[in-house]
Amino acid sequence: MRIETCYFCSSRIYPGHGIQFVRNDCKIFKFCRSKCHAAFKKKKNPRKVKWTKVYRKTVGKELAVDPSFEFEKTRNIPLKYNRELWAKTIEAMKKVEVIKQKRQNLHIMQRLRKGRELEQERDVKEVQRDLSLVRLPAAGLKERQKQKEAAEEHEQMHVDENSSHELEAEALEVN
Repeated sequence: MRIETCYFCSSRIYPGHGIQFVRNDCKIFKFCRSKCHAAFKKKKNPRKVKWTKVYRKTVGKELAVDPSFEFEKTRNIPLKYNRELWAKTIEAMKKVEVIKQKRQNLHIMQRLRKGRELEQERDVKEVQRDLSLVRLPAAGLKERQKQKEAAEEHEQMHVDENSSHELEAEALEVN
């Protein structure tokens, strides 16, 4: 049983499903559904259509380069049937699928982690920008009162120093 891939969206086409389109130069295009066939006839670029696998790979939403993709390539070399070979092949396919799933999950987690970091940076910038909306008006009241008291004490000390200088000047004049 051969499972083809859709020319437009790269999804799987099982036997007995899909649409085939043969161009004048005898090139065969296979589509999984009429949606892909119609988009192809409208000359849409699959890399710009958001629901295709090619778009997701070019934008970086899915894993694009991975050695496990080598197993999905079609091989048109006929092999003599061997029960042991087929059993090993099926076991290898299962292992490859598990490995591929782990790598894709890791890729998704890294994307989500990066998104969380960007979101956190945006939140911090927003809070810093609108800090006056977040902070209560009475939040700095005690601090402002302490600053006023410190300023008054400083003024009082400054006035006392000036008055002591004046008294010294008067005492010198009297002598």
